[in-house]
Amino acid sequence: MSEGVVDIGYLELFAASALMLVAGLVSWKLELGQTRRIAVSSVRCFVQLLAAGFLLGYLFEYQTWQLVLVVLAAMVAAATQIATSRVKSRIPGLAPAVFASLFVSSTAIGFIVVEGVVHAEPWYNARQLVPIVGMIMGNAMASVAVAIDRLFSDMDAREPEMFSLIALGATPGEAAAPSLRAAIGAGMTPVLANMSAAGIVTFPGMMTGQLLAGADPLAAAKYQIVVMLMLSAANTIAIVMACYLTYRKRFAPDGYYLDRGIREDYHL
Repeated sequence: MSEGVVDIGYLELFAASALMLVAGLVSWKLELGQTRRIAVSSVRCFVQLLAAGFLLGYLFEYQTWQLVLVVLAAMVAAATQIATSRVKSRIPGLAPAVFASLFVSSTAIGFIVVEGVVHAEPWYNARQLVPIVGMIMGNAMASVAVAIDRLFSDMDAREPEMFSLIALGATPGEAAAPSLRAAIGAGMTPVLANMSAAGIVTFPGMMTGQLLAGADPLAAAKYQIVVMLMLSAANTIAIVMACYLTYRKRFAPDGYYLDRGIREDYHL
């Protein structure tokens, strides 16, 4: 036991992998075709989290601001790849916009919380900064993928309306405005739902971790409130940035809405 945290042994850790048999058996019994994916996901979970544990141990001991920023940039790059892979529509040149939205939202809100709430010393203290930015980024990544997917599917569903609006003199922003509102609303919904359920239906990750470590329940609740508020702010920034940086990809440079058959010509 270290600082109130029960250290799980490797034997118990690997024994816990038997819990994945539940998902595996359901997939096999119902012929879902997910057995291989479940196995690969389980192995990746083990490898990635254990590797992250070793890396963070090194980072906490030998941290410099340059090294911390490199780690944060690598996290944003990985989050960008995952977020873009979740978008169902094929949208060339999506990665730079997603990277910018995730980087700005996660680092800006992360530094505000670390400096203004946690009062980390020094400002780049990896023990506070990296986990907080990681929490923000994980939530923003999923929300951005949902918002972008909704944005482009909504514009495609409104294709005749989009053509008419542009023909009547509307700007791309005016024509896409209903889709932008729908996408931003859809992206904000999950975190708002989690905020409504926190403390009644669920005990979120930060609070649960602190309770397991022996922290005072009220102190843990205060930290969790800060976490939920920062996730809401960061998600909103990331979603708005991502939507407004990408919606023009459905329009030609001169402002015309691109028909499905000619989109590829404008992205070559």
